[in-house]
Amino acid sequence: MAKCVLIVDDDPAQRRILEETIKRFGYETQTASGGEEALSILRANEPRNISLMLLDLVMPDLDGISVLEQMQPLGLNIPVIVQTANGSIDTAIAAMRALATDFVVKPVNPERLEISIRNALKITSLEVEITRFKRKSNGTLTFADLITSGPSMDRVIELGQRAANSNIPVLIEGESGVGKELVARAIQGESERSGGPFVTVNCGAIPENLVESILFGHEKGSFTGATDKRTGKFVEANGGTLFLDEVGELPLDAQVKLLRALQEGEIDPVGSKKSIKVNFRLISATNRNMIDQVKENKFREDLYYRLNVFPIHVPPLRDHIEDIPDLVEHFMSRFAAEEGKTIRKIEQSALDLLVKYSWPGNVRQLENAVFRAVVLADGDILTVGEFPQIATHVEGFEVHIPDAPGYVADLTNDEGPAMVGCNIAIPNTMTVTNSRGRDNVGIPALTDGGHIRSLDEIEADMIRLAMGRYRGHMTEIAKYLGIGRSTLYRKMREFGLQPLSN
Repeated sequence: MAKCVLIVDDDPAQRRILEETIKRFGYETQTASGGEEALSILRANEPRNISLMLLDLVMPDLDGISVLEQMQPLGLNIPVIVQTANGSIDTAIAAMRALATDFVVKPVNPERLEISIRNALKITSLEVEITRFKRKSNGTLTFADLITSGPSMDRVIELGQRAANSNIPVLIEGESGVGKELVARAIQGESERSGGPFVTVNCGAIPENLVESILFGHEKGSFTGATDKRTGKFVEANGGTLFLDEVGELPLDAQVKLLRALQEGEIDPVGSKKSIKVNFRLISATNRNMIDQVKENKFREDLYYRLNVFPIHVPPLRDHIEDIPDLVEHFMSRFAAEEGKTIRKIEQSALDLLVKYSWPGNVRQLENAVFRAVVLADGDILTVGEFPQIATHVEGFEVHIPDAPGYVADLTNDEGPAMVGCNIAIPNTMTVTNSRGRDNVGIPALTDGGHIRSLDEIEADMIRLAMGRYRGHMTEIAKYLGIGRSTLYRKMREFGLQPLSN
């Protein structure tokens, strides 16, 4: 899904040249013949349809500076690269003061323009991610920050916004990885507690003997090892929101104290002689069937009904696949910026692959898959080849893994795709072709006893092979091994190798 660049120029010939140039960069284009038309296009289009605007400063109806000045009040916050035949410092300063991202002079060099577009998009991606991160950390994240446009998530947002207008306890249900914590943060961000503390507790990750201490705190000396007084999570969340993730994992003893905290608005720290009043908003989350937990006497029925006052079910990703393209675009831009790589787009075939996959790990799995793809990518386009684990589970897609003869992998476990626990067939030799293009020779990867050879042994064999292939020419040997001549000579001394006599 390529990003779209809006080209605004009153010169038809210049528009066509820029349009063809930018299309060669791999972006989609849309054109406008003046400032008024550009503003109309931006108003009519959804915010994410146009990713960047290339704006001429000198136009008869509405000049570029005026367009920039009118964009801000309308909330049209996209990166803008301005261009003009007048390359004076004053013009550049005026454009930058009007919040332009970059400035180019006509006739612009294609390489300069491509770099400018890439940098502007990268900066914008980072700014959006930083803004979202700041809102997440300071408790002001809202539902508008969530990346979703599908109808199945509309109900989640509607219920979340209703919950935000009240202090009612909320239970968010859904599979692992669907984004239950983000929904909880958005509820706080749109409530009167916005900006207050948001304290997260993963109930399944706390040792059973420490649950009460972590949640409710303890006094110094209240038990063996309690060398200092500890403030519990309920006190930390005072004035804000306490988010109990995987609440179904709480032991029964802690459930009793949690019920009292909800009913009375006070807690009893371990070893304390008096209760502490707390003012908190409780949001719980679970990926379990809580009714079954109650029936099996693993969860108190009275506590369940106290938590389940306002349930919100977050659907799995496979039920709102229409959000996958936007999520991929978001993750792709974010990880490309973090990794310092230039990724312009994802091929349609790769996007088709991701849409057809069932995503048992939901949005979290999609995020990790895109992260890995960005790291693997050698070019600036993500292809099916960057998603090998996904392609093995979708009919009609094949992945060819280069430079790995005999590589066969079954990347599944009981919970779906994984990056560990793989069953891989490893080749016994690393095969190369000699200088005459025939008589394959191989460097053994295994010993006669079937064990992996050491890296030093294999490295020594590689140097021997290179010495024979390049007839002892040390410069070429070092070049194709990717090391310096001094390093080559040092390694040869370490391995007891002698240069060939020419």
